[in-house]
Amino acid sequence: MIRAVVLDLDGVLVDSEQLWDEARRKVVARQGGRWPPEGTSDMQGMSSPEWSAYLRDRAGLEIDRQEIVDEVVDDLLALLRRELPLIPGAREAVRRLARRWPLALASSANRVVIDAVLAAADLRGAFAATVSSEEVARGKPAPDVYLEAVRRLGQSPELCVAVEDSANGIRSAASAGLRVVAVPNPHFPPSPEALALATVVLPRISELTVAFLRSAVDGGEAVEARLDEQEVESFPASDPHSDWAGPA
Repeated sequence: MIRAVVLDLDGVLVDSEQLWDEARRKVVARQGGRWPPEGTSDMQGMSSPEWSAYLRDRAGLEIDRQEIVDEVVDDLLALLRRELPLIPGAREAVRRLARRWPLALASSANRVVIDAVLAAADLRGAFAATVSSEEVARGKPAPDVYLEAVRRLGQSPELCVAVEDSANGIRSAASAGLRVVAVPNPHFPPSPEALALATVVLPRISELTVAFLRSAVDGGEAVEARLDEQEVESFPASDPHSDWAGPA
């Protein structure tokens, strides 16, 4: 039985993993550091306290961790304001699932990034809970962010499904006890070992439907969700008080 669905943000709903990488590299270059050879893969899933410490120690940055976070987030938001890289079909998939189950977001992104992206995508009303890994003790691949998302939903992990794209994200959700739908990131594909932890692998988020989850994950009868106009909920518009200046 599925009682709730928990989704990742970067790489699942928005094609932003490359933008995070670009923003971090800009800060390292600007501060006179040296990019670590494995930096991109090492930092996937890390919380901001973790990746800022990583950059300070491994890239040789001499500014403090909070300054690193602030500079990277500012650069990232500037990139996102140019064009919000929503993954095709992601908005529609979220709205389909939200008509059937309560949804949560479990992301490694900073709170300000989560709120800005969901507002710009007009998806804030689709999620009953959102959790940033900066709000828990450990980032992915530790289970903390998924356990907190499930707790806020008032559910048990074994009754929830996670949707993830990265190796560390898959490991995080699986170690928290959720069943995992892997939607591999084409730019940074998860390892075969990580994919083996997933219940099912889906090629693209646009194929994520209620019927798919019921049949492939829940093992129940595949019953197509009705998508007629009468069922479509109205989701709140972007927060007018948000400082987001990018596209909706």
